[in-house]
Amino acid sequence: MKSSGELTIGELAERFGLATHVLRHWESMGLIEPARRAGGQRRYGQDALVRVALILMGKEAGLGLRELSAVLSAPDPMDHRDLLRRHVVELEQRMARARAAKDLIEHALACPHRFADCAHAREQIAARIPPAGAPARA
Repeated sequence: MKSSGELTIGELAERFGLATHVLRHWESMGLIEPARRAGGQRRYGQDALVRVALILMGKEAGLGLRELSAVLSAPDPMDHRDLLRRHVVELEQRMARARAAKDLIEHALACPHRFADCAHAREQIAARIPPAGAPARA
């Protein structure tokens, strides 16, 4: 950090292992707001370190930048309980799909049969075939 306690965009990006264009994009979305010095150079203080850490935590939790912008711009992030509840439901669905995928792969690794001869695999395949006339799923 500089003696003033401020970081340049390059220093902030390097601290978190990010590209500078990522920080510029977050700035354009209103997620971070640097101070400007002579010549328009961006400078970031301790609050930017906290903010970038929060953004990265939100992204790791699967929130999109627009969702993060809404949550982080509110005086109290809990003002967005509906958004957060919906996200919890989405996470639970993704976790269930991931568990099912893991179980299938673990079964395949332990199964003594060829894939085409495995009753479990045939059941899983049959469960994925929609009935005639059913609307397609994504």
